[in-house]
Amino acid sequence: MKESSKLKSFNEKVEHLNDTQGREALLGMLRGIEREALRIDDNGHLAQDEHPKALGSALTNSRITTDYSEALLEFITPVNHSIDDLLEGLTQTHAYTVRNLNGQKLWPVSMPCYVGDVANIPVARYGNSNTGKMKTLYRKGLTHRYGALMQIIAGVHFNFSVSNALWQRLYDDKIANGNGNACCSKSITFEDFISESYFGLIRNYRRLVWVLPYLFGSSPALCGSFIKDQDVDFEFEKTGKGTLYLPYATSLRMSDLGYTNKEQDTLNISYNSLPEYLEGVGAAIKMPSKKFAQIGVNVDGDYRQLNSNILQIENEFYAPIRAKRVTKSGEKPSQALARAGVEYIEVRALDVNPFSPVGIDATQVRFLDLFLLHCLLSPSEDTDEAGEAEIAANLKAVVLEGRKPGLTLQRHGQAIGLNEWMHELFAELSTLAVLLDGEDSHTYQTALNTWAEAIDDPDKTLSGRVLHEVVVKGTDHSVWVHQLAKGYHEFLSHYPLSDETEQFYADEAKASLAEQQNIEQQPQDTFSEFLKQYFKDVVPAGTFEAK
Repeated sequence: MKESSKLKSFNEKVEHLNDTQGREALLGMLRGIEREALRIDDNGHLAQDEHPKALGSALTNSRITTDYSEALLEFITPVNHSIDDLLEGLTQTHAYTVRNLNGQKLWPVSMPCYVGDVANIPVARYGNSNTGKMKTLYRKGLTHRYGALMQIIAGVHFNFSVSNALWQRLYDDKIANGNGNACCSKSITFEDFISESYFGLIRNYRRLVWVLPYLFGSSPALCGSFIKDQDVDFEFEKTGKGTLYLPYATSLRMSDLGYTNKEQDTLNISYNSLPEYLEGVGAAIKMPSKKFAQIGVNVDGDYRQLNSNILQIENEFYAPIRAKRVTKSGEKPSQALARAGVEYIEVRALDVNPFSPVGIDATQVRFLDLFLLHCLLSPSEDTDEAGEAEIAANLKAVVLEGRKPGLTLQRHGQAIGLNEWMHELFAELSTLAVLLDGEDSHTYQTALNTWAEAIDDPDKTLSGRVLHEVVVKGTDHSVWVHQLAKGYHEFLSHYPLSDETEQFYADEAKASLAEQQNIEQQPQDTFSEFLKQYFKDVVPAGTFEAK
């Protein structure tokens, strides 16, 4: 579809929503944030001790858990309508946490702190229940497959959904006019319309995902210890004692140094519809890998990974965005999607913002609102092989050279300057910002204008600001980040928490420990039998045999 036609359709959608009810429907968005952060000791090195008991059980605590490592904390907010309440809750969780770290601090960037021997990176432990053992074994498998260093890279995930009122408005328009992102049939069900529309959003997001590392990528530099034992192709420049950087990079976290899986390159999972996506994921978790088979699964009684397929479980599918639905007990993510369709989407292309004590700020959230609504309301044609190649090439170009003057990308096979494309996008986002703000507010317009300055001045991107600190000012990356960590620790240690709030977190920690204990006391099958039942009809026979 020509860009002029897409723009016309987008503008018509926005105009159709330009009334009191339409604006309220748009503002009914729900959001959630998951922020990861490494615990560090006084020397700025990775913490070696177990997950603090004062933070509760990593298996069952709803607000504070761990990701890959015992040292990699993950903070999870409840779903929220209000941006202010969302970020306040996230800040309170950080504040309670740092009060209970026995002097340890949080590393406030995506790329890891100083790492000595990678063998000392502690894999997360979740107790003695079969569920807990499986979570730990999955992470052990990631270690064997990709190495521990890659797994302690931190990020921010942004969960997003729109209101039922907006879905109803869009659906009624769809039925009345037979247009929109979903399909041309007027008989489409409401549930299918929502899923198809979310997949339209996902396709548009993937075409524009490069915008996020350009603006919000904040890992153009890293500590040299991260690659000391790796064979890398990047021609790094060096500053300070051991800081490595690429002069125009935005997000090394999203490069081949970060979350990549070459085995997944052949999967070709389609985002053209929910059924095609589920079919692709289903095939991937059944697809054997010769490379991973060499690791072994159960070797002389020692489990090394859950299975030897390209994906151990669905969570191993690395993607910058995921279609999601809250799962029922014992339900896999794809089963939840197949049962009731897409409920929300998870944006996974965000570096930790080092200029925020909680890794993300309100201007970013408001930009994401506008960006994702734009992806939803714009026409979204299916993606073919050429389109997939274009998506990958644009993302790689921006990740490694996003701030390079005159950088060109590809749009529908035609060259276009990054600068020109972004100006076009921001002009369209501005119409949404005006509508969301209404007559009494300018918060969305202010946020958009803030990030618009980075289009023509790449030094105002997060990556540009990072390189200003470590290259222009000449501060070693690890020293600069450690200084940030100390400052944020001081801020969060003194952040006002009411007695009721502190008691809430203490009670949550205590209750989560009791819940884990209760789980572990229940009768259980052998771990081998538990895995066989979990992967029933998924993993080929013989996968769990000793090798």
